[in-house]
Amino acid sequence: MTTPTRSLVIKATSGADRPETVNQAFTVAAAAVAAGADVSLWLTGEAAWLGLPGRTTDVALDHAAPLADLLAVVLDAGTVTVCTQCAARRGFGPDDVLPGIRIAGAAVFVEEILAEGAQALVY
Repeated sequence: MTTPTRSLVIKATSGADRPETVNQAFTVAAAAVAAGADVSLWLTGEAAWLGLPGRTTDVALDHAAPLADLLAVVLDAGTVTVCTQCAARRGFGPDDVLPGIRIAGAAVFVEEILAEGAQALVY
């Protein structure tokens, strides 16, 4: 009998305004990917900016992996989503985000967190 893969849904609500918090969200997401979990990282609020090209360099934190490296790990084996309303409030859309990042709304987030075996974390 095989153990089903657990999914981890992580919502990052901070960006350059709270570098330690957002770095922790990205670090946990990348570590979960490395552990074999099905990972979905949501970028909401100020974290929405991090879905745009070059914006991860806006967040630097001593003794922490660069956000660009952590995001690459998650994009390689997981899902990264920018909140629809958050993107709209900041004036960008699907054509503006990094390749592999989608824009989706609350209904998709709720579907993911209510899935059997899912664990949700909010940073």
